[in-house]
Amino acid sequence: MTRLCSVVWIVYFTLMLATTGCAAQRKVTAGAAGISRLGYSIQVGAFKEVGNAERLAAKLQVKGIDAFYFKKEDGVYAVRFGDFPSREEAKRAGKKLVAEKLVGAFFIAEPRPASIRKTKEPELRQLPPATVHAPTIPKPRAASGDMGEIAARTAERFVGIPYRWGGDTVVDGMDCSGFVRAVYNLCGVNIPRTSRDQYKVGDQVGRDDLKDGDLVFFGESEEKINHVGIYVGNGRFVHAPRRGDDIKVSALDENYFTSRFVGAKRYF
Repeated sequence: MTRLCSVVWIVYFTLMLATTGCAAQRKVTAGAAGISRLGYSIQVGAFKEVGNAERLAAKLQVKGIDAFYFKKEDGVYAVRFGDFPSREEAKRAGKKLVAEKLVGAFFIAEPRPASIRKTKEPELRQLPPATVHAPTIPKPRAASGDMGEIAARTAERFVGIPYRWGGDTVVDGMDCSGFVRAVYNLCGVNIPRTSRDQYKVGDQVGRDDLKDGDLVFFGESEEKINHVGIYVGNGRFVHAPRRGDDIKVSALDENYFTSRFVGAKRYF
């Protein structure tokens, strides 16, 4: 009897490991730790000059608001921030900022579907008319609806922008992780703030298996990661090289990056 109980316990323990292991917690749709779907957010501004968008984002950041700026498909710059569970809460927050004269008119950005790749076509057609993603999120080259590809195309639209995440209020090394976080935010996904924490979540990807939208990490080791970028295909990635520098495209096979490549992660 004792032996039978031991066998049953071992089988139960094995099944528990199989159903609660890392693989069951990696994807965004499975509620991965450190990764979540973005709720409603607030978008303000339509600036022709990137400096105006940067200054507004910095002003909001000083107030403790996690804001970022980006270039829209029509060539103008906007600022976005917030992660609200409902449209009503986002609207209240926006009106409060207007009353405080921190922002002017604002637009409520709807959450993206939980998984573009797995959402059925009828569900996409049922999205309300007010949901406007076209001005802020580029369509993928192929009509596959793949979120990784959307993230890559979004990242490419940042190229050439002099990017400063948080102005002078953040530590060195934050710009690169802030940039990729902004791109993922535009795609409707929240990821951790620092490159080290970003590396701790998501699915591990081999260098030969990289796909658009994967994050590539660099540093001395997994414990000493200090740079991150977004893979955009053909051995290239988009990243924020240093504070105040333009967002640019670099090749993974450049000597500097080859010697410091730590690994890659996938979040979609």
